[in-house]
Amino acid sequence: MATAFIQDETEFDALLASETILVVDCTATWCGPCKLVAPLMDKLGEQYDGRAKVFKLDLDTNRPLAKRFNIKSIPAVMFFKQGELTETLVGVKPYEDFCNVVEGLL
Repeated sequence: MATAFIQDETEFDALLASETILVVDCTATWCGPCKLVAPLMDKLGEQYDGRAKVFKLDLDTNRPLAKRFNIKSIPAVMFFKQGELTETLVGVKPYEDFCNVVEGLL
């Protein structure tokens, strides 16, 4: 199952308010390394289904969110618990790195 995209800041804020653990993959269509992270996010979403929600965020269409969270380079994966940003992993990382952060939040 492919990871869904967050459409806008309103939807983003609603997810922050409603999800205990939220993983947001900041991406863009022109970003080559982002394409390497995308399948890892799909896998993460499946592995933690019911325990964590994984979404993608296209920064080209959501510049205010990029600014709000000070995202300067992508791929960047943000991890939230109870609406608070706990960690951001920037760049292409091994799948285990993403799992370890989620495990730490559970």
